[in-house]
Amino acid sequence: MPDFKVTKNPMKNNQTAISSDFFFIDRNSSLSLQVQLISLTVSIILEKNLKYGTRFPSTRVLAKYLNISRLTVSLAYQELVSQGYLVAIPKSGYAVAEDAPKKPLKSNLETANKVQVNWSDKLKPKLKNRRQIIKPNDWDQYPYPFIYGQMDKKLFNHTAWRECARQAFGAKDFSKVAGDWAAEDDAMLIDYICARTLPRRGIDAKPEEVLITMGAQNALWLAVNLLSCNCKQKALFEDPGYPDIVEMLRRSGMEAVATKVDEQGFNPDLIPLNTGLVSVTPSHHVPTGVTMPMARRKALIKKSEEDDFIIIEDDYEFERSFLAPASPSLKSMDNSGRIIYISSFSKSIFPGLRLGYMVAPEPFIKEARALRALILRHPPGHLQRITAYFLAQGYYDALIVKTRQRFKQRHEILVQSLDLHGIKIASGARHGGSSLWIEGPKNLDSSQLSKALRDDGVLIEAGKAFFENPQLPCSFFRLAYSSISTDKIPKGVSIIANHLGI
Repeated sequence: MPDFKVTKNPMKNNQTAISSDFFFIDRNSSLSLQVQLISLTVSIILEKNLKYGTRFPSTRVLAKYLNISRLTVSLAYQELVSQGYLVAIPKSGYAVAEDAPKKPLKSNLETANKVQVNWSDKLKPKLKNRRQIIKPNDWDQYPYPFIYGQMDKKLFNHTAWRECARQAFGAKDFSKVAGDWAAEDDAMLIDYICARTLPRRGIDAKPEEVLITMGAQNALWLAVNLLSCNCKQKALFEDPGYPDIVEMLRRSGMEAVATKVDEQGFNPDLIPLNTGLVSVTPSHHVPTGVTMPMARRKALIKKSEEDDFIIIEDDYEFERSFLAPASPSLKSMDNSGRIIYISSFSKSIFPGLRLGYMVAPEPFIKEARALRALILRHPPGHLQRITAYFLAQGYYDALIVKTRQRFKQRHEILVQSLDLHGIKIASGARHGGSSLWIEGPKNLDSSQLSKALRDDGVLIEAGKAFFENPQLPCSFFRLAYSSISTDKIPKGVSIIANHLGI
């Protein structure tokens, strides 16, 4: 920003005014001109602690200086008046209001001689050192983003979502969505899940057996923490598998045990004695995409009943079964109430939504609700109600159909492109999904490959983070097609092949 300039206002003695050249706009910004003016004016008032009566340029002068509509400036000034930052002076323009917000004063306390806390001695093992999947925030700036979990905005009905938001914020619903729900959830959303979503997975659940969560991640954390009382028992996780569940299990105090996954997913025959918990992704295994066959599903449930352990079923991506019908969920075969079912709208609607749900026996859900209340009380009410309208009015079902059709096309093109260049598909989802698990040539370091490909505009996910003890160098990597357009896939694969020397 330029230096603050103050000049005597020729219209009135003993009052100051700021010059127009302090204002600027960014025509490439996603923010409207009006919003930019409001934001800039607020910053000027707060950062410079402008005094009451300080004049601002007239709407005519500022509009001419910025080469924008005078109406835009007028509307911005009027909004600032309603917020209490400016006051309108008849025939004289606008000036800083007497009660305009002020910038908080800085503390003058001396800190130089204070003893600082050694946080390394206070904290548990550092989470920053956990194995994690690295995804660049600017992924959408790359021409070939084979990145898992991101959305294709071209497939999403933004107009429909905006209409649902309008309904949620209307007079009829506003008092509900704006209120404090304590530990409760949106009854409309719960009813839809019980009546239409869960029956598709063969699950019959009462509202008291469903909890809305901040995505599947939040549901996993709640489930693991509630089951951590069994600290002397083993907690099994898939290897390779979702890396965050590993850290959750370790911090719960249970003995986290890696269980090798083969071409049929999790193998119940490998479950050791004294197991208290098993975490699985049977519909679409992370990251290979394989689907656990019915024989293993039945064997897993039978063993859980015989050995008395709990199963956490993360049923992500069941909506994306476009190659074959989705297999029945484990929860649909649960006769003893020992399966905690988790799913998420963040994958099927858009990832930033961060809404999921947990289904379990009522006593467990009551405890999960109480634990959730200690952390965040409840997920945002307006997001729950908007999602409920989106589901109830058929937009969700239409999105799923459209996504399946487009993903099927991309899957076919990706498989053809990989076959053309001789790139080995280690595992391709038999039912569908949004990614393929690739095995590169022997001695390939997929982490180094990932870095090198970025320079050519290609994003892939190196496989090392998915393994508990990966064989190094790790030659596996994941290629997702949820956010890359069909026409970009062949060229992206060609670039990958060039880097592999194929």
